[in-house]
Order: sequence, then structure tokens, then C-alpha cells
Amino acid sequence: MASKSAFRKTIVKRELRGEGHSEEPPVKLRRSPTIKLNKPEPSASLPQKRTRAALKASHPAVASIRCEDTLAEALAVLRARDPALIERVLSVTGPPPLRLRPPDLAGLAWIVVSQQVSVASANAIYARVIARFPGFDPIHILAASDEDLRACGLSSPKMRTLRALAKAVLDGAINFDALALMEAADAHRSLIAIHGIGPWTADIFLMFCLGHPDAWPVGDLALQEAARMVLNLRQRPDARRLEKIGERWRPVRGVAARLLWAWYGVARKPA
Repeated sequence: MASKSAFRKTIVKRELRGEGHSEEPPVKLRRSPTIKLNKPEPSASLPQKRTRAALKASHPAVASIRCEDTLAEALAVLRARDPALIERVLSVTGPPPLRLRPPDLAGLAWIVVSQQVSVASANAIYARVIARFPGFDPIHILAASDEDLRACGLSSPKMRTLRALAKAVLDGAINFDALALMEAADAHRSLIAIHGIGPWTADIFLMFCLGHPDAWPVGDLALQEAARMVLNLRQRPDARRLEKIGERWRPVRGVAARLLWAWYGVARKPA
């Protein structure tokens, strides 16, 4: 049995460590549960874990970009979010162009037709398609023969995509009115579920047909290269990094994309 003297020495040592006469192990006593009360809320310290509702509440509502006035309003929001950078870009590019297309099958077809060809070729092919199918009726497109579509200048993959889109419209798989009311992420998911519509096509439709102010086509190579130049990055950012870069411009990333493309166009012009 330990002596009374040894027992007193043990008590003194524990008192010096601030443990009093508790029989609990010292390690548990040093972990005070009140420390957590002084930490910031999770939404402030861990923004990546914020809910969609919290993210939406942190950004002002921005109207769809359907005219020069709404584009100017969205640009004002972008300037307020990143004034120094946006002013520097605007000093080179000037205000971004509107570049609207119809928010329907005709607009979606234009995006498909214009892929992987020059602007002049895209304009010529699209003009022939419109002349062959006035009103862009999906029933007429589905009824067209391969020869009819090929005569417009469409490749076999684009013919298949155009038919798939026409069928999706007739089946109700694509509802353009409903898409216009969705958030960008939800509309994007709905579009890429349709055969022939990839992420880039979906984002371009959201931006230039529906006028969504926050569409952000991270897979666009010209946009990636423009971001590298404007932000003085060593390497061109990939889609994942460009997604993170774009967070600084929510909820008007679509306007930022317009400006970056304009910068890219100026940079490519011969001196």
C-alpha cells in the first residue's frame, strides 16, 4: 500500500496540472468541449461544403441575358465582383457581344452545325438547312432522307445528332420552356441526357440561346487559353481547374466567358 506522503505528492502534482482530484485520465480532461463553440460556422470556414441554397443566397439574382440592357446589368454585377481584373479586360476588349440564337431546336441545331468547322462554313451549312426545313419542324427533319441532309453539308455524325434532337423534341424529352426556368446545373444535366448533346453543346445553348448568365463551358479550349493569358498562368487550366477559377465570377460566369473569348480574339489578331 502506498504511504500517505506518496499519495499527497500525487495529489499536488495533479493539482499543478489543473486536474484537481478527478479520477478521469488527464488526456480526457485536457480536451475541453467548449473549444468548438468558438469556431466559425461551417459555412464560413468550409465554403466547399455549403448547400445549394446557401450558395444561391450568397449571390444576387441576375436576369436572363436576352438583350443589350440585361447584358449590361450582368456586366455591372461582374465588375463589382472582380473590379480590377474586369476593368483591365474591358480596356482591351470593350463590352462583350450579345450573340443570341433562338432558344429552341433551331438554336440547338446551329450549335451542332457549327462544331469543328469555320464560321464561314457553319453559316453556309446552316443557311442551307434553314432553306430546306423552314421553321425547323422536327417532323420534317425526321422524315428527311440522308441525301437531303447530306446536300445541306451535314456530316453523318451531325445528321444522327440532328435527328436525335428532333426526336427528343417530339417525344417531350426536351422542353425548352422548362429549361429556361431551371438553374444552370439542372438545365445542363437535362440537356446532356439527350443523345448527341455533350457538355460543351449544353453550356453554349444555355449561354447563347437561353441567355443563362452563369453558364460556364469549362471544356472550351479557347476559354481555357484565354483564362491562362488573362490570369498570367504558367499552364492552360484544364476543365477542373477552370471550374474552380470561375467561382470568383458567380453568378455571372457567362459574362466572364464572353469577355475571355473577346480577349482571346484580340490576342490572336496579328500585330
